[in-house]
Parts: sequence; structure tokens; C-alpha cells
Amino acid sequence: MSKELLFSVTLADCDVQTFSSGGPGGQNVNRRSTGVRIVHRESGAVGKATDERSQLQNKKLAFKRMVEHPAFQWWVHNKKRELETGKTLEDRVAEMMQPEYIKTEVRENGLWTEIPND
Repeated sequence: MSKELLFSVTLADCDVQTFSSGGPGGQNVNRRSTGVRIVHRESGAVGKATDERSQLQNKKLAFKRMVEHPAFQWWVHNKKRELETGKTLEDRVAEMMQPEYIKTEVRENGLWTEIPND
């Protein structure tokens, strides 16, 4: 089974923020911006890293954590489906909200009765 690249996500699709991580760590810990936060704009997924002394290493780790975030995984699933079907999530929801897919019931005398769609 061969794999096909459907889309790619790079740092250009994200907001990258650097900050000083603070805490223990010796010299320069509060003077160097080695902490990194990466926010994927479309999904809102966030990855943050302050583990390493190097900003580059923290950037790699933050990107990995952002990709593993549940919001990003949900976005990937929906993006893949959109590319396969040609329909956005909004299109699919609008399609499923057609009257033939909606069942309306009311409770009368303790029993649920279906109201026919016109």
C-alpha cells in the first residue's frame, strides 16, 4: 500500500512565540528566550517546550507536541476528509440538516409521536 501526501503543515502555518522559561537552570536562565510556544492557526492546537537550553531544540519539541495535540489531530482528520470528498465540514453539516434526515417528535399523553416533515 503506497502513501500519498495530501497536505503539509509547516511553521509558516503557525505562530511561533519565544519567551524566557525562568525557574532553576543557572546563568542566563531569565535573560535568554529559550522557551517556545507554537500555535497552529487553523486548529488552535498549542505546543510548548522549555525542556532544553537551546531554542532550536525547544522549537522542535514544541512542534512535535503541537502535532500530537487533540485539536490538531481533529483538524487533520477533517482536512483529510475535505480533500477526499471535496466538501467542507460546514457543507457536510448543511447536507445532513435537510428535512429528510431530521425526525421531529412531540410528547402527547406520555407518549412520543412523530410529526411528519412537510
